[in-house]
Amino acid sequence: MAEIVRAALVQQAWTGDKDSMIAAALRHIHAAADQGAQVVCLQELFYGPYFCQVQDADYYSYTEAIPDGPTTRLLQKAAETHRIVIIAPMYEEEQPGLYYNTAAVIDADGSYLGKYRKNHLPQVKGFWEKFYFRPGNLGYPVFDTAVGRIGVYICYDRHFPEGWRALGLAGAKIVFNPSATSRGLSAYLWRLEQPAAAVANEYYIGAINRVGVEPLGDNDFYGGSYFVDPRGQLVGDAASDTTDEVIVRDLDLGKLTEVRDLWQFYRDRRPDSYEGLVNP
Repeated sequence: MAEIVRAALVQQAWTGDKDSMIAAALRHIHAAADQGAQVVCLQELFYGPYFCQVQDADYYSYTEAIPDGPTTRLLQKAAETHRIVIIAPMYEEEQPGLYYNTAAVIDADGSYLGKYRKNHLPQVKGFWEKFYFRPGNLGYPVFDTAVGRIGVYICYDRHFPEGWRALGLAGAKIVFNPSATSRGLSAYLWRLEQPAAAVANEYYIGAINRVGVEPLGDNDFYGGSYFVDPRGQLVGDAASDTTDEVIVRDLDLGKLTEVRDLWQFYRDRRPDSYEGLVNP
């Protein structure tokens, strides 16, 4: 019997202020739940602009504690109300001056399950992330949720295969990759890397991007959010490249067993031969 998870992705354009971004996200979560979604993921740094286009300490004010900050608590209530798992990427303050690019994971009963902190940080024009964040220090956790074991890998992380594999080895069945990625820099990779990672690691991936050109820079965030299955095929169409959108797709987790029985990548790994990759 097929095991179906109805999953949703939310992509948003910057509205001009934090409160309206949160309000819009709550409407989108409501819309996803109305369509029967059991899990929903928001975009990277969902309640703000992508402020890493500039280096300005004023944007430190966007930080919040996780899970004790107001946005996490608000989303816990939303998760409980709609009986939906929520992955919420935010700007986390661990203590004054110590900040992370983080995603909180909230279960369908509103309980806080934990967080993932982005491990790989870019420092190139228009993506000045090392000015704002410390590299993640929580490893690659997988969360037991109402829809099964899920993982999170944030934006620039996707260029590094090691984390994808760590999540698969930990039992992830769906991995969400919330992003802020722009047309000129990496659009050609958007339809390449996540499908390749889904095939190599034999799980579903939900790839989320924001949309629009924001006032802080000329990065053109092109949306195109999508789900991809462990055969590397899109599940339905990708989202718009210009407007807010919620996409809801049925993910057949039975396909994971079919693919893993056919392509025995986990069985045929040779970790004994990889030691030189991390211990040169």
